[in-house]
Amino acid sequence: MMLPLSFGGQNGSRARALAIGAHPDDIEIGCAGTLLKLIESSAVSEILWVVLSGEGERAEEARRSAEALLDGVADSEVLIRDFPDGFFPYEGKKVKDFFEGLKREFSPDVVFTHQRDDLHQDHRVTCELTWNTFRDHLILEYEVPKYDGDMSAPNAFVPLSEHLSQRKIEHLMDYFASQRSKHWFREDLFSSLLRLRGMECNSPSSHAEAFYCRKAVLA
Repeated sequence: MMLPLSFGGQNGSRARALAIGAHPDDIEIGCAGTLLKLIESSAVSEILWVVLSGEGERAEEARRSAEALLDGVADSEVLIRDFPDGFFPYEGKKVKDFFEGLKREFSPDVVFTHQRDDLHQDHRVTCELTWNTFRDHLILEYEVPKYDGDMSAPNAFVPLSEHLSQRKIEHLMDYFASQRSKHWFREDLFSSLLRLRGMECNSPSSHAEAFYCRKAVLA
C-alpha cells in the first residue's frame, strides 16, 4: 500500500517551487509531468525555472519550452545561464556563487534537482550545490535516463494521468528538435520509464514520475 502525502506550502498555502536543471531538457525529462500536475491543481503560486548551461539554439529551445510549460502560472521566471557544458566540476566557484545568489533572491518550499548518484558530472555538481545551498527545504531529486546506466530505486512517486504523461512526451519531442538525432531521445524511452515508475507505485493510470527524497519533515 502506498502512503500519500499532500503537497503545498507552509500553513497550507500554495507553494513556491524552484526547478533546477544542468542542461536544456533536463527539467522536462525529470519532472515536467509533476510540474504540470502542480500547475493544473493550483498547488503552486510561483515557479523559478533555472537552466545552468545553455547557449545558442539550445538556450532558445530551453526558454521556449519553459515558457510554454509555465503558461498559466501567475508568477514565474526563467533563468538560463551559460556555464560550460561538461565542465561544472572545474567551474565550481562560479557555479557556487550563482547558487548563493539564488538563495538570496528566492526562498522555495520545494526544490526539484538532479539526483545524487547521477553519473553525469554536471548533474552531480548541480545536486551537491542544491543541497549545500537550500539546507532547510524539501528537495526532490529527479532522474534522467542516459547511456551511463545510473538508474536506481527512487522512494517518492507522483502518479500522472495518461493525458499528462502524453503531454510531457509530446512536449519533449516538439520543443527539443536538436536532440531528436540522438538514439536515446525517443518517445518509447520516455513512455517506458513513466510506465515502469507507474507500476512501482501502483498508479491508477499506470504512469508516474519518480524522485529521490533524502529528507522530509512531516508536519
